[in-house]
Amino acid sequence: MFHVKHSEHKQTSPELEPDCAVELAGAGIDKLRAFATDLIERGEQLGLIGPQELPRLWTRHLLNSALLAPQLKSGGRIADVGSGGGFPGLVLAIIRPDVEVRLVEPMERRCAWLSEQLVNLELDNAAVYRGRAEEFHGAWEVDQVTARAVTALKNLIPLTAPLAKDGGELLFLKGMNVAAEVDNAQKVIRKHRLVDCGIEVLGTGVTEETRLFRATVQRNSD
Repeated sequence: MFHVKHSEHKQTSPELEPDCAVELAGAGIDKLRAFATDLIERGEQLGLIGPQELPRLWTRHLLNSALLAPQLKSGGRIADVGSGGGFPGLVLAIIRPDVEVRLVEPMERRCAWLSEQLVNLELDNAAVYRGRAEEFHGAWEVDQVTARAVTALKNLIPLTAPLAKDGGELLFLKGMNVAAEVDNAQKVIRKHRLVDCGIEVLGTGVTEETRLFRATVQRNSD
């Protein structure tokens, strides 16, 4: 009698580059492709992405981050909190060479990855800041603060609002439950003097939709 052994490890293939990638990345497409290739080759090994993420690497991570690029102010300074493997901060630095991106990340191995990518991709408009966001409160302020998949708004706003200058913006890529997060964050929204808070849908008709939480920090009021 012969027994057939079935492998319990399922092989996953990387997602092919979607047609809309060139539209979203523009002149940065070659660098975005190089970044994607390195993530495919080493991302799982380095603990930057899970094995189930390869089949949706472009749609869920790279292009999801790219949707934020048009929201950045030309010539502005951006702080990306919890950059991790590079989402969205590194993607934004690739697509928007006209902005200065500060990649804020506490984990040493992720900082090493981000620093390596800045060299490999020849990105001179970004820098890595190792530490938690609150460690940079009072050290500097930026025009816009970005974050993706970090924590709920009630926890994220106190970490990020102090990094934005008066009149600066918070731009957070969030999931389907963002409206409930906004409801639960009303106390910190008032405490940190956020105005013009809103939820926008990005990517409609282009790629997988995502939600953007946008707010302005208004410390000084008439």
